[in-house]
Amino acid sequence: MAEINRAVKGTNDILPDKSYKYRFVEEKMLETAALYGFREIRVPVFEHTEVFSRNVGEDTDVVQKEMYTFEDKGGRSITLRPELTAGVVRSVIENGVIAGALPAKVCYIGGCYRYEKPQAGRLREFHQFGVECFGAQCPSADAEIIALARQILLTLGVKDISLKINSIGCEKCRSDYVNALRDYFSKYKSDLCGTCNDRLDRNPLRILDCKSPVCSEIAAKAPVITDYLCDDCKAHFSSVKENLTAQGILFEVDPHIVRGLDYYTKTVFEFVSGDIGAQSTVCGGGRYDGLVSKMGGKDTPALGFGLGIERLMLLLEKTGATLPEDKKCVLYVAAMDDKSQIAAGKICSLVRNEGYEALCDLCGRGLKSQLKYADKIGAKYSIVLGENELNSGKVVIKNMKTGNTHECDIGDIPDKITDLNLKEALVSLEDSVLGNG
Repeated sequence: MAEINRAVKGTNDILPDKSYKYRFVEEKMLETAALYGFREIRVPVFEHTEVFSRNVGEDTDVVQKEMYTFEDKGGRSITLRPELTAGVVRSVIENGVIAGALPAKVCYIGGCYRYEKPQAGRLREFHQFGVECFGAQCPSADAEIIALARQILLTLGVKDISLKINSIGCEKCRSDYVNALRDYFSKYKSDLCGTCNDRLDRNPLRILDCKSPVCSEIAAKAPVITDYLCDDCKAHFSSVKENLTAQGILFEVDPHIVRGLDYYTKTVFEFVSGDIGAQSTVCGGGRYDGLVSKMGGKDTPALGFGLGIERLMLLLEKTGATLPEDKKCVLYVAAMDDKSQIAAGKICSLVRNEGYEALCDLCGRGLKSQLKYADKIGAKYSIVLGENELNSGKVVIKNMKTGNTHECDIGDIPDKITDLNLKEALVSLEDSVLGNG
């Protein structure tokens, strides 16, 4: 019975004292993506299992070990999305988005579900911000996607983060590379973990992504994909690097980056930080030029990235990035009797119509307790409303912080609150400009 009253392992409640920070970060990401022409798309939290099993990669840990899959009442195999790209591709094909003007640019925020060991920055239910761009094959598109990810991180105050890039080639040149990997790893069959031995025949590229210390050490000396790129892929990667350099974006070529999903081609990249422990990748993405056609659409180049929001919030906290304070109650109306309570509700309604948070008592508290509550929630202004105020038609608005008071007619309260807030904002701006804050 005790389990019922606890969150499921690997999930997390985001309470009001933190949720406003998440909302701020999410809005900033959407606003920044809009500067690059990306518009929000929302797709279902679950899909037919084949959307992921066939397209994410049957040999990936995601498909083999981590998916939440169940049979619905119609006997269909359904999976909670472990990532968003495959579902977004399904959507743009089904709804004809890529049949319109290209490139088509979409962005999203949504929850993902993977059954894996919970750790800092990665839960079984986690959330991602991501972008997908369809119909752009030029290397400049790769650079733009990377630049967008970088601008989002910088806008949010992330510091000391590095960009690592690689090219994993196309289907043509990767075939030779896979053969070279198979030859190399075959020498270490007795040392590889059981999972990597299974991967050796099916997809040795996945061994490069193994988290086992032994396998990682062996993989560190494996052949690198950049030595096997065809002329087209070499030219594409070279142009991506030129574009990044032209935009002043520093990067490191890391030939061991392959990403954890099978649909990637050519450019792959990661933004990493040393401030959040082993889970150092904050954002990752790249090209997946073959995924749209594989899922039944017309041959369409595509690329994008995903950014883990929980991991990002952890990084912002660790590095002391400044996020705005939550908005406080602007006006608290304390009522002295039943008649005043009715009037207090009306006043709050009028003030809310002006876009300000206004509260009054809902618990039957006495006047002293109401004012104590107003102070506890950080209300900016308060009004005491009783028989004298109702008879005279006048109230005193008190600044809870400074103690300053302002008398006004009851009917003028919304305008007076607006006026006081405007003056306070102007003073705050002046102090900021003059360095007095």
